[in-house]
Amino acid sequence: MFVDTIKLRELPLPIVDIDIKELMWHFDMPVWEKDGTDDWNLTPWEVIEKREGSTEHQRRIEDVDTNFPLMIMEYNSRYVILDGIHRLVKAYIHGDKKVNGKIVPKKYLAMRE
Repeated sequence: MFVDTIKLRELPLPIVDIDIKELMWHFDMPVWEKDGTDDWNLTPWEVIEKREGSTEHQRRIEDVDTNFPLMIMEYNSRYVILDGIHRLVKAYIHGDKKVNGKIVPKKYLAMRE
């Protein structure tokens, strides 16, 4: 795991509305693994299109609780999701135009216990 998502979720940051269009670039990235593999070889678009090897992530999207805000940081003038791509995909599938998110300042990414 790259960041401790539990600690990030607990940060007392404001929850803001974010336009889904600003986050859809993530759908082109291979952020997950196809069923039975251990590589980053599956994009959210492939899951949305229900392609072979995407069954596990289809289930995770169906089961995910969208009440939790996405954890996002700003990097090179765009938003990068640290935690919540399954929630983003579910919101997109349901036709939502915005999602709730917390913008995490970079200083929190070096958190130590």
